[in-house]
Amino acid sequence: MDKYIGGISNYASYGFPLCDVPHKMQENSRSGLPPNDVERFMFVVQGSATLSNASGAHHQMTLDSYTYLPPNFEHSLGCGASATLAVFERRYDSLENHFTEQIVGSTDQQPLLETPGEVFELRKLLPPSLPYDFNIHIMDFQPGEFLNVKEVHYNPHGLLLLEGQGIYRLGNSWYPVQSGDAIWMARFVPQWYTAPVQRCE
Repeated sequence: MDKYIGGISNYASYGFPLCDVPHKMQENSRSGLPPNDVERFMFVVQGSATLSNASGAHHQMTLDSYTYLPPNFEHSLGCGASATLAVFERRYDSLENHFTEQIVGSTDQQPLLETPGEVFELRKLLPPSLPYDFNIHIMDFQPGEFLNVKEVHYNPHGLLLLEGQGIYRLGNSWYPVQSGDAIWMARFVPQWYTAPVQRCE
């Protein structure tokens, strides 16, 4: 099975982009804070880590668990052994009288959503409400499955392939991709994906 995590901006902002970066934490390490007014989303790809905040709350984050952290939210992530995380960061597009909250969850807690005309499995990890100015979703493809629609988005987004391998089309170019590869897609770039039955060489 192929699985990837994708982050997409909900608004066509021309400011701070949505950064999709795999981070490897070494043994006995601790994260720093993002810049001011930058929101952060972290997803555990390998290993485990402990999330702490200024109020003294602690959350043990294991494989496929995640957290959303509002801008200027005091927190740290520490690990005793090494860990790998997908980290999405973006300068927050605020709306008057709308505020985000810290979220801690895991992929298996989220329901499968309907994908009319498509065959992949889809789970969204952030609420669809107005305060959240980007969304994060997990897409699962079985071998031989593919996107039925060649997509074009007005908003930029990135993805990290979590498992498996496939072929990704960006514009008129075709790229073999595998677990651990990250892709950044600009607005209005045609895209398409397939998870081939046989291994890509």
